[in-house]
Amino acid sequence: MFTDNVDEGRFEWAEQGMVTFADYYSRGEALVIPHVEAPLALRGTGAADRLMKALANHARENGLKLQPTCSYAVAWFRRHRDSQDVLA
Repeated sequence: MFTDNVDEGRFEWAEQGMVTFADYYSRGEALVIPHVEAPLALRGTGAADRLMKALANHARENGLKLQPTCSYAVAWFRRHRDSQDVLA
């Protein structure tokens, strides 16, 4: 399940009782994504990929632009050319 945890400044993907998240903050018209993290138990399961897919869809549906600075997020957008429309 995808949520925007505004109080924590992060997007979250919950599964198996754990949370994978992407921190964010506003810079001009964009949301900067400086950090993406999955719990150790979920690493290698695709949890961060599912979070990023949900995040790209959320940005698209809400007219948001993203600026990834986290190395994982940058690499994810390079691999998913179909989601580059949400990049700032």
